[in-house]
Amino acid sequence: MGLVRYLLNLFLLALFAWIVLGYVVVFGRLPWGHPVRKVYDFLSRVFEPILRPIRRVVPPVRIGGAALDLSPLILVFGVYLLLAIL
Repeated sequence: MGLVRYLLNLFLLALFAWIVLGYVVVFGRLPWGHPVRKVYDFLSRVFEPILRPIRRVVPPVRIGGAALDLSPLILVFGVYLLLAIL
C-alpha cells in the first residue's frame, strides 16, 4: 500500500507541475527549444491520454471568449479520492 500511495502522490506532483508549466509556456511565450517547454511536452504526452476521456464527459466551460478546462481538476479529485480509500 505504501508504494501505491507514493506513486499516486508522485503522479499528483507531476500533474501540478504540468498545470503550472502550461501557464508558463502559454504566458511566457517560450521558444520551441526551451527546456521548460520540453518538460511540458513530455508531461503532456503522459497526461493527455488520461485526460481525454474526462474531456469527452465534461467539456470545457465557456467563460466569455475563453474556455476553462476542468479535466485536470477532476483528475486531481479522483486521485485524492483514491488516496482516501487506500
